[in-house]
Amino acid sequence: MALTKEKIVDNIYDQVGLSKNQSRRVVGSLLEIIKQTLEKGESLLISGFGKFVVKNKAARKGRNPQTKEDLDLRARKVVSFRTSGVLRGKINHKG
Repeated sequence: MALTKEKIVDNIYDQVGLSKNQSRRVVGSLLEIIKQTLEKGESLLISGFGKFVVKNKAARKGRNPQTKEDLDLRARKVVSFRTSGVLRGKINHKG
């Protein structure tokens, strides 16, 4: 089961006591800040949660697995996420 944006809004509504509209605006604003930061190529560190890092991938050769045709894959940027030690410990029931 996936955690959706609407479920996050509902959790903020239930736990913080903001109205649904206020909760929706908070979630939207937070996600917009995250997107803008990553679009600039900056890393985003959330203490106790993890770090989002924009990495450059070089152009490379690839292959279409269905047709076996060789392809040239262009250079691009990707976002990677590394969990904090705190979160990793909780995921592995050590915290």
